[in-house]
Amino acid sequence: MTQRKKLPIGIQTFARIRSENYYYVDKTSLALDLINKGSHYFLSRPRRFGKSLFLDTLKELFEGNEPLFRGLGIHEQWDWSVKYPVLRFSFGSGKFTDIEGLANALDAQLTFLERQFDLNPTFDHVSGRFAELILHVHKKIGLPVVILVDEYDKPILDALDQPELAKNNRDFLRGFYGTIKDYDAYIKFSFLTGVSKFSKVSLFSGLNNLYDLTLDSRYSTICGYTDDDIDTTFNSELDNLDRDLIKQWYNGYNWLGKGVYNPFDILQLFKQRQFKNYWFETGTPTFLINLLIKRQVSTLALDQMFTSSSIISSFEIEDIATEALLFQTGYLTIIKYERLGSQDFFTLGYPNLEVRQSLNENILLALVKDKSKQAVNSAQLYRLLLVNDFEGLRQLFHSFYASIPYNWYSSNDIQNYEGYYASVFYSYFAALGLDVIIEDASNHGRLDMAVKFNHQVYLFEFKVVDEQPTGVALQQLHDKHYADKYRALNQPIYLIGVEFSKQNRNIVGFAVETT
Repeated sequence: MTQRKKLPIGIQTFARIRSENYYYVDKTSLALDLINKGSHYFLSRPRRFGKSLFLDTLKELFEGNEPLFRGLGIHEQWDWSVKYPVLRFSFGSGKFTDIEGLANALDAQLTFLERQFDLNPTFDHVSGRFAELILHVHKKIGLPVVILVDEYDKPILDALDQPELAKNNRDFLRGFYGTIKDYDAYIKFSFLTGVSKFSKVSLFSGLNNLYDLTLDSRYSTICGYTDDDIDTTFNSELDNLDRDLIKQWYNGYNWLGKGVYNPFDILQLFKQRQFKNYWFETGTPTFLINLLIKRQVSTLALDQMFTSSSIISSFEIEDIATEALLFQTGYLTIIKYERLGSQDFFTLGYPNLEVRQSLNENILLALVKDKSKQAVNSAQLYRLLLVNDFEGLRQLFHSFYASIPYNWYSSNDIQNYEGYYASVFYSYFAALGLDVIIEDASNHGRLDMAVKFNHQVYLFEFKVVDEQPTGVALQQLHDKHYADKYRALNQPIYLIGVEFSKQNRNIVGFAVETT
């Protein structure tokens, strides 16, 4: 068992982690590989995934702070006699929802760097000052400059609710980042990180040599913890924690290589010793949830979302693809990759229990508009399922749909959104953290929803009818023989056909059979 160390919760400073006996997962061999193979890189990862720490590791490395790297993979392979000048920018803490926010943030950071390198600027605009700074530092130190940019996209993402401001911030940054291209001869290395990936055309015009690491399988573990990291580096923290539950709750993020855990979740788990939605609670994705509802995206579709590399690899203010937003922000991840012809295709799904449960709980809240009632209904659902009270389940959902204010339907035209009824139904189960399988495929077709609970199996089929129940939902469960693939479990199987009426805006059919 390894010696226990301090947990680096919220610490993004490499020097502090290395000098104050904090746990550190060694990423330096990956850093060396990057440096040896290229000069200009971009990496997209969700928030709180260790991007800032990796950037700070690069800073200390290029500045030649050798004592910090003793015992790490890179130590014997780096020339510590050369100390490169580093220009580091971060947009992590600025306020970018007003017109002057971005300009003020960059002005402050440029001023700090100009003072650090004894430069009296002769330009007023940021691009001119940035260019002058690069040339001045190169001349002063006699070595090419290293440029590191953390959260490069935050000024745009913060303003997504104000599209014109978001575009202004994007255009402002385009000119700033363009300086990297124009002064490439004076730059040793550049690395930009963020959550989203804007296209080169919209933000990195001309930066054709900027290599995108995001879906490069060789660097899939550059941020986050692997299973091996959990079992070795953090071995001393595993006592009295169910290892399978750790994986179920927090593992599953995939960028075409090894899967990784969210580091923020893992560190909080080891501190608090309870399984909770730590990452999700640090930032409710209001913009995302509102967009999903506006676009009438069924929650049943989120766990099996088929898309292409061109869609998930680009993010544009004028046309934000749902799949790109969900993937880049970390609410969905790659669960299947296929090369078909000359294109790459992906099936996206929830990375783990935390995200599935939390996202559905928040979507449910946005759909039902009554947080207190939602909590009562969720608890009642669990109790009713525990004793197989199907009539109670029918009454629970019927009363729930009946309680939704009429103006919610009229203002959203949501009764014509067929996925709405099933989405609410599914999200109640998913928000409880139950084992829910969506669109489960068999050789007979696709089942809407399967729930494994209390050593029993519940198979659901949803249909929307005009007014009266037709029995078509239950009949499809029989006709498609959906129960066959579950018989090997030797558990009770319940077929549940649910029919919703567009006219009545409620459940009109709730048929249950055992098989």
